[in-house]
Amino acid sequence: MNTLRNKKLNLFVPIALAVIISISCGYFAGSRLSGKHSFYTGNKIDAILSIIDRQYVDTVNIHRLIETVATSLVNELDPHSKLISAEELQSVTDNLEGSFSGIGVSFTSPSDTILITSVISGGPAEKVGILPFDRIITIDDSTYAGKSITDTQIMRTLRGPKNTRVKLGIQRGGSPELIHFEVTRGDVPNYSVDVSYALGEIGYIKVNSFARTTYNEFITALAKLQKNGCSGYIIDLRGNRGGYLDIAIRMANEFLPSRRLIVYMEGQAYQRQSFYADGSGSFQQAPLVVLVDEMSGSASEVFAGTVQDNDRGLIIGRRTYGKGLVQNSIMMDDGSELRLTVARYYTPSGRCIQKMYEMGKSEEYDQDLNIRYRHGEFYVMDSIRMDESLQFSTLGGRMVYGGGGIMPDLFIPLDTGNVTSYYDAVINSGALYEFVLEYSERNQSRLSAYSSYKELYAYLKQQPLLTEFTDYAETKGIRKRPTLIQISGELIETAIHAYIIRNFFDSDGFYPVFQKDDSTILQAVKVIRDGTWKPDVS
Repeated sequence: MNTLRNKKLNLFVPIALAVIISISCGYFAGSRLSGKHSFYTGNKIDAILSIIDRQYVDTVNIHRLIETVATSLVNELDPHSKLISAEELQSVTDNLEGSFSGIGVSFTSPSDTILITSVISGGPAEKVGILPFDRIITIDDSTYAGKSITDTQIMRTLRGPKNTRVKLGIQRGGSPELIHFEVTRGDVPNYSVDVSYALGEIGYIKVNSFARTTYNEFITALAKLQKNGCSGYIIDLRGNRGGYLDIAIRMANEFLPSRRLIVYMEGQAYQRQSFYADGSGSFQQAPLVVLVDEMSGSASEVFAGTVQDNDRGLIIGRRTYGKGLVQNSIMMDDGSELRLTVARYYTPSGRCIQKMYEMGKSEEYDQDLNIRYRHGEFYVMDSIRMDESLQFSTLGGRMVYGGGGIMPDLFIPLDTGNVTSYYDAVINSGALYEFVLEYSERNQSRLSAYSSYKELYAYLKQQPLLTEFTDYAETKGIRKRPTLIQISGELIETAIHAYIIRNFFDSDGFYPVFQKDDSTILQAVKVIRDGTWKPDVS
């Protein structure tokens, strides 16, 4: 028995050796064919890509491989360093440049149909006679009606280089015949100040980003409000993810006296750079309140931080996002752009705005807001975890905290008092927006006859819109829930009114109606009127 086992073992050994030798021969084939081993020095990544390009068994798209490697490399850094491809770069920068090239319409795509909701005054589409509530059926002779296509895809089709042309087949009213237009694309303004309006003697300005044109839009809004008798101001930065730092600095300069520090930046290879107010601001004494929330980031936090640290006004809302890393944009020769973090923002008191992160772990970083939500931070101020070791003092000696984001002076919880499962259903299903579009289109001639949003709002409040809507929603499969409708009724009705008004008066009519019961705005108005907007530094 042992003899047989030994014979099997003896037979196995040369077979195993043969296999190992054959593998080794295959492994070293390249070296033996060339007569020597290949050694590469210098950059390992360049060497590996070169070897793959020259020696790999199959054809490889080396450009795609380089993109993958480069993206992976940058992704191992902080969460805000990014490599943006040439294809993506245009859409990424459009929002910050103040304008883009297109036809000048806003649209939605319910039921796989492109419905124009508004036409920009003086824009390319208006010049050729395109109207609100026209439906785009064809684009450049290709049919788009009835197709499942995203708004992003539609946008890319309608936008294009300036002075290029696009042919549109338009359906107007109930006519089955298409009206054909040829539109020459041109510059379309991309406004970053959503709206400005007066709340009595108080001016309200909502800024959605810090884009190239934001400062000019902002100054125009301030001047208009001042002319209308406003003496105090609410700057709404909720949901504003940031943008250009220099724009935030120029806006802050309008409210600060000379030589007040606005912000400074510093990094390992980035020498400290400080920015001060120059004393030329026109609103240095005006009552000021800044509204922020968990989506206010970067330049928004710079603006809020300098107002708070200089004791210039009150910050109201919820703790901000915590994005305080400075990126330098570096163009690559293939048209892509590297946005590399080179420094951190610091508020005048020395606080670093940036929240904690681990290198290469952007997924965990992106979950921060979900974690804050689950911990109850959006509802209860005491649930906010602040690092007691990171205490700083404002100019007047008030205590503020570092460790990420700007903590408001006055906390306002997320308002969900009248939100019910029925409300969530009609909003998330899109039924409310579909009802608004159908109602606006069906009653266009009557609704467009009003000369102001206030007149239209007064008319709408007399209509049984909530009843009409709940009947409509039931046809969409959303069962009536009388008790829940009673709880959320006013919220739903306000949304219906506001969105109908937006179809005829854009943001100027939408926001005053939609935000009429906004608890954060109401609190801001209160502190300005009762004189408590100025921080107590005694």
